[in-house]
Amino acid sequence: MPEKEVWNFNFLPLKEGCVISMNNMNTKNSNFNLSNIQESELFEKVVQVNRVSKKTAGGDKRSLSVIVVVGDRKGRVGVGLGKASDVQSSVKKAAAYAGKHMILVPLNGRTIPHQVFIKLGAAKVLLKPAPPGTGVIAGGAVRTVVEAAGIHDVVSKILGTKNQASNVYATLEALKKLKVSKRQET
Repeated sequence: MPEKEVWNFNFLPLKEGCVISMNNMNTKNSNFNLSNIQESELFEKVVQVNRVSKKTAGGDKRSLSVIVVVGDRKGRVGVGLGKASDVQSSVKKAAAYAGKHMILVPLNGRTIPHQVFIKLGAAKVLLKPAPPGTGVIAGGAVRTVVEAAGIHDVVSKILGTKNQASNVYATLEALKKLKVSKRQET
């Protein structure tokens, strides 16, 4: 599948749906390991790009803050926040953090095992299992996290804030709360 170039803020080139290249990432630890996940299997998606500035004696110092969702579409997903002076460095930092802090999501076939409601700050997210063939019925931020985790049939509703960052973190917390019952394991 060819990568499509998407322009955000009219000057920031971002690639949508691109695969992480772990060979180029400079991390503090040289033993960067995602526990048996091959590089080509990871999917990354930029959720939000913010321009931030800091007032200094010499003037304003501008940088970019990026939120990235990384997943293998087989039940593992992570969210990372990276900040640097350019987009590419920010995305690399965020993807490296997300890759190191991936969580395992229990799945019941192609959906989640049970309904879960979470309130995290101002964000309220409801996730409900759906019958096969329903697809992902979710809004922007929730859809990104759920698809990266590999959930194919789910219904969701964002009830609180419209802030994408808050909704991404709330969705991740909701997926952490999922439990698999003894009945579903057999």
